[in-house]
Amino acid sequence: MYERLLDKNNPPASDFIREFVGAKSYALLLQFEDFLNNNYHLSKETKFPFGKNYGWGYKYSHKSSHLCYVFFESGAFTVTLQLGDKYVSRTEQILSGLSQKAKELWQTRYPCGKQGGWIHYRVMNTDELHDVLEFVKVKKKACRK
Repeated sequence: MYERLLDKNNPPASDFIREFVGAKSYALLLQFEDFLNNNYHLSKETKFPFGKNYGWGYKYSHKSSHLCYVFFESGAFTVTLQLGDKYVSRTEQILSGLSQKAKELWQTRYPCGKQGGWIHYRVMNTDELHDVLEFVKVKKKACRK
């Protein structure tokens, strides 16, 4: 359903990425990037980081601190964030303001450390984009440049 770009030997060009994720998802991706660009000293790299199940995506960092990955999917994109143990209490403080989907993804996160974990959030609308941005802000407070 949400096919990914799994050919490690074929890095996608930006025009192809735009077509692959589709107009609606690409618009959401641009909103995501606008927020990151306006609030962090952002670097973006096209990466194939975790092997054949994840495929191509962008790695976003603030200075030398990793923020998240965005994996390209046919008609969508998924944001992958690692919220380790030191972020657990801050994450739990914001959950009441997030969607049911965000709460469920936090509850079913892939474990990392004693209480932290990885979240894989497929963003399909602006409400879900809001959730992802709140998770990013837990990891690194937004700073005006």
